[in-house]
Amino acid sequence: MDRGSSKHSPRVDEQMSQEVRGTVQGTAGSRAEEWKMAEPSGEDQPQVSLVPDEDTVRGDAFSRFGTYIGLSALPGDRDALEKSARDLEAPDDVLEALSTLPAGTTYQNVAEVWHALGR
Repeated sequence: MDRGSSKHSPRVDEQMSQEVRGTVQGTAGSRAEEWKMAEPSGEDQPQVSLVPDEDTVRGDAFSRFGTYIGLSALPGDRDALEKSARDLEAPDDVLEALSTLPAGTTYQNVAEVWHALGR
């Protein structure tokens, strides 16, 4: 015996299933209701630019570089940093930059390495 919903009548159940059909099935009209549309930016919000500024690009380069220096390599010298970068499968440009570091200098963090490379 099919009991159905214990909270609603079959008519209300059918109406409710029709209301969510677009969301469940992902049809194109699922965002037709105004309350589901994204609101535009307000006047007090900053303008969005698709071109990153120079500081963001520099920060991204530093972040990318830092991902290939393992925490276990710090504090460490050039050899420890190169080994860590190879273990983390660093790209050639990172390995080449690390190979230019002076031998015998111990670096405490990635920022010191970054500054020693002149970046």
